[in-house]
Amino acid sequence: MKIALDPYMLRERPFGEVCRIAADIGYDSIELSPRPDFIPFFVHPRADRDKVREFRTALQETGIELASILPLYRWSSPDEDERQAAVGYWKRAIQLAVDVGCTTMNSEFNGRPEQAARSEAQFWRSMDELLPIFEREGIRLNLEAHPDDFIERNREAVDLVRGIDSPLVRYVFCAPHTYYLGDDIAAMIAYAAPVLAQVHIADVLNHRASSGNRYIINPPGSAARVHQHLDIGQGEVDFGACFGALKAIGFDGILTSCVFAWEERAVESSRFMFEKIQGYLGNGAPGEPASSKPAM
Repeated sequence: MKIALDPYMLRERPFGEVCRIAADIGYDSIELSPRPDFIPFFVHPRADRDKVREFRTALQETGIELASILPLYRWSSPDEDERQAAVGYWKRAIQLAVDVGCTTMNSEFNGRPEQAARSEAQFWRSMDELLPIFEREGIRLNLEAHPDDFIERNREAVDLVRGIDSPLVRYVFCAPHTYYLGDDIAAMIAYAAPVLAQVHIADVLNHRASSGNRYIINPPGSAARVHQHLDIGQGEVDFGACFGALKAIGFDGILTSCVFAWEERAVESSRFMFEKIQGYLGNGAPGEPASSKPAM
């Protein structure tokens, strides 16, 4: 199993420093999410050959592996011009993955939940163009259901991934999206098991009252998808059940710490998450219940 750090909170630091921080904490790999000088959010990649060389050198000098690259594009957009642009961005991102020696990419379904059927049709158009490129380059694609995408529920997302029917396309279960994906984290992981290749680890508060309404914003019943990726123990995810389910299915993929909430304590948060993950895996101090609170 790879234990990766998503260094989004460190995105303004040079690659060399990012990789050293990850290595010093004990991570064996990083999962590169969008950063302005490499692959930004939703626009064409910015990296040139010098930036690729800088990144490769940082990885080699620190012994850190690049577990995956996570581009985010509007490749399921109901707007056809936007979709076509996203496919072009994807092609460049795939080439950058090849150049930097990464064999796994992961992303979100994107699209719009209020236009789910149209968005899914656009997703399949994009896959028709991109899947042959992934196959040609031997790059695995892991897909994640995200709040506000055209598909937000675990079961439906797993079924869609299985419907692609490619050995290179697998599923990402994102723990901080638990309360959008479903209710029973162990059951969701068990259902995803045949295609589960990657798990994102962070906590989240369940912003729902007993009536089903979200109580953190008004008016009740708002469609806003409120969530933030927190340190383990700052939310309500049952990580005992999560790691127990992963053990039960023999999970041996990529496990990524992906906290985004604490940029002022990015290194401390990354270290805390590594220690907690090791504890839940049985490689350190036992993991504490989800109700325990880390020091701020």
